[in-house]
Amino acid sequence: MDFDDDWNFSVEELDSLERDARRKIEERKSSSAGASASFTHCTQSENLTSQGLERFLSKKGLESHCSKEQIFSSSASPLSRTLREENSGGNDLAKLSVKLFLHASGSIAAKFHYHQMLVDACHKIPKASWNSKERLWMFPLSSLTLAEEIFEEIKGAKVEVQKLDPLVKSALTASSAVLDLQDFYTRMPSHIESALLPFQRDGIRFILQHGGRALLADEMGLGKTLQAIAFASCVRDSWPVLILTPSSLRLHWASMIKEWLQISPIDILVVLSQSGGSNREGFTIVHSNAKRGIHLDGLFNIISYDIAQKFQNTLLASDFKIVIADESHFLKNPQAKRTNASLPVLKKAQYVLLLTGTPALSRPIELFKQLEALFPDVYRNVHDYGRRYCKGGVFGLYQGASNHEELHNLIKATVMIRRLKKDVLKELPEKRRQQVFLSLDEKDMVQLRALFRELEVVKSKIKACQLQEEIDGLKFMQKNLINKIYNDSAEAKIPAVLDYLGMVIEAGCKFLIFAHHQPMLNAIHQFLQKKKVGCIRIDGSTQQSSRLALVTEFQEKEEIKAAVLSIKAAGVGLTLTAASTVIFSELSWNPGDITQAEDRAHRIGQASSVNVYYLLANDTVDDILWDVVQNKTGNLGQMLDGYENTLEVSSAQMGKEETLDSSAQMSSSSPKQGTLDSFLKRCDSIRKRRNRGGVTMALRRFFGLTDGELMRSDAKPCTRLMRHTAGIYSVGGGLAFWVLCRLHYGPRITVPRTLRWAACGCITMSSTSALLVRLFSPECEPQNIAAYDKHG
Repeated sequence: MDFDDDWNFSVEELDSLERDARRKIEERKSSSAGASASFTHCTQSENLTSQGLERFLSKKGLESHCSKEQIFSSSASPLSRTLREENSGGNDLAKLSVKLFLHASGSIAAKFHYHQMLVDACHKIPKASWNSKERLWMFPLSSLTLAEEIFEEIKGAKVEVQKLDPLVKSALTASSAVLDLQDFYTRMPSHIESALLPFQRDGIRFILQHGGRALLADEMGLGKTLQAIAFASCVRDSWPVLILTPSSLRLHWASMIKEWLQISPIDILVVLSQSGGSNREGFTIVHSNAKRGIHLDGLFNIISYDIAQKFQNTLLASDFKIVIADESHFLKNPQAKRTNASLPVLKKAQYVLLLTGTPALSRPIELFKQLEALFPDVYRNVHDYGRRYCKGGVFGLYQGASNHEELHNLIKATVMIRRLKKDVLKELPEKRRQQVFLSLDEKDMVQLRALFRELEVVKSKIKACQLQEEIDGLKFMQKNLINKIYNDSAEAKIPAVLDYLGMVIEAGCKFLIFAHHQPMLNAIHQFLQKKKVGCIRIDGSTQQSSRLALVTEFQEKEEIKAAVLSIKAAGVGLTLTAASTVIFSELSWNPGDITQAEDRAHRIGQASSVNVYYLLANDTVDDILWDVVQNKTGNLGQMLDGYENTLEVSSAQMGKEETLDSSAQMSSSSPKQGTLDSFLKRCDSIRKRRNRGGVTMALRRFFGLTDGELMRSDAKPCTRLMRHTAGIYSVGGGLAFWVLCRLHYGPRITVPRTLRWAACGCITMSSTSALLVRLFSPECEPQNIAAYDKHG
């Protein structure tokens, strides 16, 4: 039988009510009495049938016949006495139960079946209040101990109190004991504070309120890096700062710090591996392969997790008071060397800020080491944690999940703040662009550096040359070299792009990733398949008939997380609004291609704010391409709209939008804004150029040119080759035809006939030689000429 029970009767109470009512009906029938003495306040008819019993036992029926106090009062009818006897097991004391637990609001909640003695007890708890919506009594942590005593000491009843788990109580107590630093918020520089969005200001206040030890778990794209830098500015008195980060983001952090905190790049120390990297910004670079070890003496010291495990003693000796761990889910594996190396450093610091977009709530064991880093005195025993939140585990393997809601409420009340895009959508702009600076290994840069040195030589020759014909030849070589750099840059960036992509996958969001060259597209696609990430791929080889099905699959299937797209082939005509994250692993020469590709996600039907990430690397074609794209965008806007347009790129993950216009004054922290001329000035000094093969090598040897010798004619091998071969073949052709003329005419030969034949021979042989050189010289291959014309 179903009851409309808003009084929270127990099953035993309801059964007892029903039995008592049926007994009284039988008594009425047997005695034919007009009314039952035990129900003096009831006006129910004496022929109450079993059909009316359900209505009688419903909430409304009970309310209409008798009050609740009447049912359970000590002086009530035999029904009340029966219930009391059944609940007390024949004793005079009633058995009551109260459950105390952590509420989502951070307060302590008390839940129990209604009993006046329990209600009276709740009124005695300091700062207790009634939550009518959830039908709970609520009170702060400070009242918990007294509340437990009040419930346990209720007279006339035996109360069983289900208390908070010791781990929960310990964590709440530790969190409440930290020093509130919200007054430090006013120390933040005004230019940073004004650039923050409201939810970002709330995030920094949360970190300060929790004593500077917190887990910032905002969804990807909500500006965790900027919030971390803003927090560091509030505790400037405790500098220097140590930043632990994935290797691909070291220079990105350095650039962000330099820009927002406006400190000298010399004070920003970056630890790089032996493979090194670019340092055009002037940061202090320390190589991890130094024989004497490393000395971390910067105001900000940036080191990757992999290198940190080699220098744990150095990190501990440096005694950093502020430690920021980016992508802190890297510390989820308790057996990993980087976890064991980083954890002591985090525990020792006064302020610890962990940044992650994936706090691993679905697998609680992966969160334990991060919690241990923040509260080492609370999370000492993994077994206590595992038994409570990981289904106990077998042989210490805590891979399950239990008490999920309690764990979420606990970390939210003590250490974690997490906002999703949908929660702060009203505060976000429709589209935000951001540059992400990748750090490339030296082994991937060898070929590119050689090409850039050669490009510098060509640039010098163009400036020194005065003949227009030779200038044209040099410019042809220059554009050929740029095209070669474009191709090789894609291959050099692949490892860093895949490293960054791994972090995006961890975030669990849907995303679009664009590329231009097939090696990059293939590497990304294979990487996603290896990681078992559901994905689609659309490039030039994808049949038109298949594209709609692939788009539908991406839009409708939650398990399809990624779309690998060609900038050219998939940049138009597709609607991919299921994703709000767009990543460019490469740039295109045409800014229209970029904006069209962005709008695959930023179009009608998009319910979220779109984040666009440009993955850029120093000493690659990105140095040239970004400036080219900006110039072309400005020219196009001037022509169409009457004012100059540029791609507006966020100078941080969130915050103010900064226009990256080549005509405007650039921020020194953005290494992608330089023109080709300024880039070439930063190149290494000119080294000896390698001899070319083929026809060029033969010409150099034939004419006695040495390595490194700068000759204007050498700048255009095709022109030089055609000149000399045409001259040689002209003389040879003239002599050959003169001989043929003598043999043909014999004694009838005349001077005019001889000259005509010689001229014919010269023209024929010189034209033939020029054509052969044009076809077979490596520097004059048609595909190189076509590529030059296309990308020039």
